[in-house]
Amino acid sequence: MRIRFITHGPDHPLIAATAALLTPRHQVDVVDPALSSQPSGRVDVCLLKARTPSALDLAQSYEAQGAVVLNSAAATALCQDRTEMDRLARSAGLPFAATRTVADLARLTAEGDLPYPLVVKSRHSRRDDLVARVDDIAALRELSRTWPHEPVVVQEFARNGGWDHKLWVIGDDVFAGLRRSELAVADTGPTLPLTEADLPDGWAELARAVGSVFALDVYGVDVVETVGGAPLIVDINAFPGMRGQTGPPRALAALALRAGTPPGLGRPVR
Repeated sequence: MRIRFITHGPDHPLIAATAALLTPRHQVDVVDPALSSQPSGRVDVCLLKARTPSALDLAQSYEAQGAVVLNSAAATALCQDRTEMDRLARSAGLPFAATRTVADLARLTAEGDLPYPLVVKSRHSRRDDLVARVDDIAALRELSRTWPHEPVVVQEFARNGGWDHKLWVIGDDVFAGLRRSELAVADTGPTLPLTEADLPDGWAELARAVGSVFALDVYGVDVVETVGGAPLIVDINAFPGMRGQTGPPRALAALALRAGTPPGLGRPVR
């Protein structure tokens, strides 16, 4: 089978470990969309790790050739727009943090009386984007000076224990970790590994439901446990890095083989 990774980081641990599992029996390579804007040869499966416009364009080209792309370019793009993410999640009944969109922080500051604390995020998810807790008007004005033209989304801060549950899904496999929230501390520290059995009842099923709603095969769901124990989804990411986890490379290799193999044929990863 011909399998290609679309990524800006070929040495990423998840990519390198997955490629090592697949290489003995399959043709595996990596393409950097910043260096190659057009498909090079036909492939059966593409694993879309990058999320830049050039990466999405390249993935669409492979889709047009008939390759299976995980995740699709459309699903990856949707997860970069937090306004659309909120719309789809809440229309599907997922417990997603109520979100509204503001053109820029100056307009938000001009609104006056706001229900602090707030969580302010860049509307468009990307590396080093804006994610901040804002406790008062002074902090909001300071943020506005730093990010004067940034389109943002605004959420009311949900009281919680200060920990983010990181749920990662590859196909039907759920992996998890616990990390201090970046809204609670300056240094989040390491992500503590969890098993699916460590999660509260129903959380793994909730994570899998996100994939069905967003047409994702490889993704992350950030969940906080609110006062009273209810889960609240605060972000969804297409193809996260899943660092510090031992199971994802094998699950990802198996998913790639399932995606590229006609039904009825065996495709174990050994």
